[in-house]
Amino acid sequence: MAEVILTTGNHAAAYAAKAAKVRVIAAYPITPQSPTVEELSEIVEKGELKAEFICVESEHTAMSALIGASATGVRTFTATSSHGLALMHEMLHWAAGARLPIVMYVANRALAPPWNIWCDHQDTISQRDTGWMQFYAENNQEIFDTVLMAYKIAEDKEVLLPAMVCADGFTLSHMTLPVEIPDQKDIDDFLPPYEPPFKLDDPDNPVTHGNPAMPNVPFSDWYTEYRFLMEESMNKAKEKIKEVCGEFKRRFGKFHGDLVEKYRCDDAEVVLVCMGSLAAQAKDVVDDMRDEGYSVGALKLRVFRPFPAEEIQELAKYVKAFAVIDRNMSFGHEGAALMEVKAALCDATERPIVKGYVMGLGGRDVMPSEQRLAVQETFKDLERGRVEKKIEWIGLRT
Repeated sequence: MAEVILTTGNHAAAYAAKAAKVRVIAAYPITPQSPTVEELSEIVEKGELKAEFICVESEHTAMSALIGASATGVRTFTATSSHGLALMHEMLHWAAGARLPIVMYVANRALAPPWNIWCDHQDTISQRDTGWMQFYAENNQEIFDTVLMAYKIAEDKEVLLPAMVCADGFTLSHMTLPVEIPDQKDIDDFLPPYEPPFKLDDPDNPVTHGNPAMPNVPFSDWYTEYRFLMEESMNKAKEKIKEVCGEFKRRFGKFHGDLVEKYRCDDAEVVLVCMGSLAAQAKDVVDDMRDEGYSVGALKLRVFRPFPAEEIQELAKYVKAFAVIDRNMSFGHEGAALMEVKAALCDATERPIVKGYVMGLGGRDVMPSEQRLAVQETFKDLERGRVEKKIEWIGLRT
């Protein structure tokens, strides 16, 4: 029977790893995710989860340990944040290239200097090209549910790519919210044990990982093809995400969107685009502005990799403008979500106005009035028929 508990985002991720019956956890503490692995260490110590908990000396080693474990065919889990994720960078490429379906919870946190332990998305956005799928959660229930779904998607033989489940540091990681945990038997039916297509656990049936792939060398020159297959699998993941989200809704009655979640977009002129916890606030802003006569909707980018270009293009057929909020900056250009939305519309027959807003960096509060301002400024550009300023930083100190 399902149980509703009050818990933090960090613990929701830990309980999801327990429910997924992971077999190896490798972890190194870092604020604000530390309570996730601390809770899992207690769960393992109490015998509530049959798993190996490996205390390592760095995040680089944590990912290295999981690569070895996942290669033997077991389900694995870790959690990190910010500089810890940056330290993993080399091994993130390895995990994806080796086609290992590792799932990692990331409590989003700003990168230093100046030192800051609060939320923005710079840490995970900086890893968007490593070959990992990236999911961004709106609330604690979505954290729990997405960890379970991420395993089912990542372990599919048409996908076999690792996945990050990202949640806003402190805003969700330390916030207590209700989370419904389904009966374990129902979870087991949804997520059966991992059956890898290959594994390093049988000396009588040896396989190799990480072979040299040298250009112009017979039987070795396959590097381009490996990367092509990763891209093919990332594209196949789009349909798998939709399929798994639909199955989760049928089984458990929970739906957070699939690649995206649309809110009051069907008749909207301007759509406010957000990721993470800002998507929840955006819905309230939309409701208030609708009452005042604004034709506005909200779009949550639930999945950033693979990017939902087709969903953006479909909206562009009837939406007149996008107001895109980023909690990151690709320095020298613009925010990553803005960049991706504009790129998705490059070949669109109808070209809505797209305007970007940067806010909420380093954990600075994003007020409803600031999201509202983004919508109002975009309406002004829509009336002018052009974007006066392609990107605006909201809330800058003078």
